[in-house]
Amino acid sequence: MNPNLPETHQQLRDTVRKFAEKSIAPVARELDKKEQFSESLTKDMGKLGLFGIVVPEEYGGHGMDYLAYAVACEEIARVDGSQAATITAHNSLGIGPLYYFGSEAQKKKYIPQLCTGEKLWAFGLTEPGAGSDSRGSKTVAKKVDGGWKINGSKIFITNGNRMNAGVTVQAVTGSRGEGKPELSCFIVEAGTKGFAAKSMHGKLMWRASDTCELYFEDVFVPDANLLGKQGDGSKQMLATLDRGKIGIAAMGVGCAQGAYEKGLAYAKERRQFNKPIAQFQSIAFALADMHMKIELARHYLYKVCWLADNNHNFNKEAAMAKLYSSEVAGEVSDMAVQIHGGYGLMEEYDVERFWRDHRLLRIGEGTSEIQRLIISRAIGCAD
Repeated sequence: MNPNLPETHQQLRDTVRKFAEKSIAPVARELDKKEQFSESLTKDMGKLGLFGIVVPEEYGGHGMDYLAYAVACEEIARVDGSQAATITAHNSLGIGPLYYFGSEAQKKKYIPQLCTGEKLWAFGLTEPGAGSDSRGSKTVAKKVDGGWKINGSKIFITNGNRMNAGVTVQAVTGSRGEGKPELSCFIVEAGTKGFAAKSMHGKLMWRASDTCELYFEDVFVPDANLLGKQGDGSKQMLATLDRGKIGIAAMGVGCAQGAYEKGLAYAKERRQFNKPIAQFQSIAFALADMHMKIELARHYLYKVCWLADNNHNFNKEAAMAKLYSSEVAGEVSDMAVQIHGGYGLMEEYDVERFWRDHRLLRIGEGTSEIQRLIISRAIGCAD
């Protein structure tokens, strides 16, 4: 594994950074304040090639690798967590299940339109009573002539309403015995009778991303809309989350990088006792620790990308990257606020937004507690 970015990926980083600073940074604070999802920015990110990054060109994707995906997510999150959330959720939770588990007909029907940024796709997993315990799902799909009828609801679903073309839904389709449900995944297109989405507001973080509640009332889907095999829903979900953790880890690194840069710049400008506060050892050492932790998180993330790109198992490593990067984002953004003092608590200073945006990273795609459970199982400490 080469610890240095290939030239192509450096060019990608420069391109995405330039776009984020020119097009996203000037409007990020206002979009956050208004809780406003931006269709224009989403379409511009699509034109830049940020959707379908790892999807082969034959399905309308860009044929790149997970390292490129991580670099792109990091650079957007360095400026705005909301836009990064749109990219990460659409690539990993939206396109991912369709590409890795869909039939050839399903891939050709749905994926090309999702790689342009004109339409988004969601993954319906979380429910009011089923979060970390994903097998506690109450959404049910009942077999009927020619297909299935789905009833239930989902919550905290990203990209489920605005610009949405459809959702992959996990539902209970039977029992495996001993109280264990059989779970399967289904493709539900937007506009299907009985399917409704409602955007959620009043969020602490990612206020300019589209977070939704989804409702299914006797939603009929044909047999052709079953994703993979009946009963494979849980396997599909877990594999999807493994790849999704790469995106969340990249967002953690990007969030930390953005907050660190704000803290460093402010420390060099802010003067107390006749000198910049960056020259005080307590601040200088804090910034040194922030820089060190970001570098460590980034290099481990790139290792996980290498594992994914070279077809190695990366279940434990993805959990470690997601856990560490999200906690580094918390530590760094918190210290960036501290360096700003009272100004760090004001909306006009971006560190306040970075601090808020980091918080979901320790919950989404599996909480920090669940990541520790995955790691502890992998090293033989838990059943």
